[in-house]
Amino acid sequence: MAGGKLKGVLPPYLLSAPALVLYIALLGTPMIMTFVLSFHAFDFNKGILPGFGFSNYWEVLSDSYFHEIFLRTFGLALIVTVICVVIGAPEAYVLSRMKNPWRSIFLVVILGPLLISVIVRTLGWALLIGSNGVVSKTLQSMGLIEEGFQLMFTFSGMVIALVHVLVPFMVISVWAALQKLDPAVEHAGMSLGASQFTVLRRIVFPQVMPGILSGSMIVFALTASAFATPAIIGGRRLKVVATTAYDEFLNTLNWPLGATIAVLLLIANVLIIFSYNRLIERKYAQVFG
Repeated sequence: MAGGKLKGVLPPYLLSAPALVLYIALLGTPMIMTFVLSFHAFDFNKGILPGFGFSNYWEVLSDSYFHEIFLRTFGLALIVTVICVVIGAPEAYVLSRMKNPWRSIFLVVILGPLLISVIVRTLGWALLIGSNGVVSKTLQSMGLIEEGFQLMFTFSGMVIALVHVLVPFMVISVWAALQKLDPAVEHAGMSLGASQFTVLRRIVFPQVMPGILSGSMIVFALTASAFATPAIIGGRRLKVVATTAYDEFLNTLNWPLGATIAVLLLIANVLIIFSYNRLIERKYAQVFG
């Protein structure tokens, strides 16, 4: 009996073993090496020193310079996530209620930006919101401003560019959840006297909540770890954690400190997302359970 159960369990694990080995080799090994590297000391004359210690972690956790960068990074991630939810959830709802061919057309329009490199899209925003960009020139020609107007190298500029980059992920997540909702259920609720708002609150919202949860976690994680868009739009004035780690690795060549920053970003991301997931699931169970 036990042997039969064991034989039934082993084949799925054996079939997934090649993918698991490849995953560990390509992702797990670099992460482990980065984690080990973060405990090494660094000297500008001698380079990476042997031995292990927590000096790099203490430097990051005790320095107000790094505190500001981490706060800016997660503040940016929170704002971008909220805006993506506000834009993406209604957009996905409208999209799910469209009829073909309009639904297919607008789905391609929404997902089209994902087919273009994030660097190309960000450079496009740089051309739009720069001091000599389209937005500035248009406002000047209309007489609304006298001097050059730009959102480059500003926090608002980073938010706008990142929302454009990441809102399709929110739309996809919510739209996938809406595919499980039968429109007849909404019609039944309204036929029984419920208002459109009540139907949205009591029927639609509980159904799309898992999609909003998964989409917001994806957007938050991608924003917190984003590099290209903050580096181009934010520049050297508004550093985030990813650009700071990049500078430590390639500019100052302090690899242990760069590895420490990367590890702390990963740990903070995991803790925030895990806590958010548990909190939403608990509230969701209390309200709709």
